[in-house]
Amino acid sequence: MKRKVIINGMSCMNCVRHAKEALAEIPGMESVEVDLATKSAIVIGDVAEDLIVKALADHDYEVVEIQEA
Repeated sequence: MKRKVIINGMSCMNCVRHAKEALAEIPGMESVEVDLATKSAIVIGDVAEDLIVKALADHDYEVVEIQEA
């Protein structure tokens, strides 16, 4: 499943790296691309939305919205 995750709290490329690493560690995640300009991530994988929210919250990022992509 491909989804776009809108993320609040990213302000630099280090934030992008942390968010990408957090999302990539979720079991079942196949692909993660994080974009600072749009403050979003495109994720592909059979992963529950609550796991995405928790992984980012654990790194002090807030998920604003998750959309089908």
